Amino acid sequence: MDAIELLKSQHEEVKALFKELEKAKGGSKEMLFDEIADALALHATIEEKHFYPATKSARTEDMLREAVEEHLGVKRIIADLLESDSSDPQYDAKLKVLKEQVEHHVEEEESDLFPAVKKAMSKEQLRELCVVMQDAAAEIESEGSPRDNVPAETGAPAPIE
Repeated sequence: MDAIELLKSQHEEVKALFKELEKAKGGSKEMLFDEIADALALHATIEEKHFYPATKSARTEDMLREAVEEHLGVKRIIADLLESDSSDPQYDAKLKVLKEQVEHHVEEEESDLFPAVKKAMSKEQLRELCVVMQDAAAEIESEGSPRDNVPAETGAPAPIE
């Protein structure tokens, strides 16, 4: 598996969770949101700390800057939802906007960023990056619920260094 395949598999996981969420009611809706929030927080963290910096080039920099802005918007919605419960009249609307923003971000990554990265990096580089990202993900998961860190990350977009 390489870094792009890892990220695409995470995209598919979140897409499936959103499908389940559409059918959920009450407490199961909140549990599914927690799963989605954890998956998105973990995904954004490994992208921002490992994938984006490793793939930054003249060809990708503008795409990466847009991507971290999109992550920021998603984090802000997650932070709002973490403070709400499913009885809030705005809860479902926020979930819908979250899903739409994630779908937009995934589409841009998969149609624009990932092809550019594939051209710029060797298969070996992408495999090595995947190992780093998997190790980081395991560490993040061992620390508890990744979503718990999201509210502290809503002030500004992550740096691409």
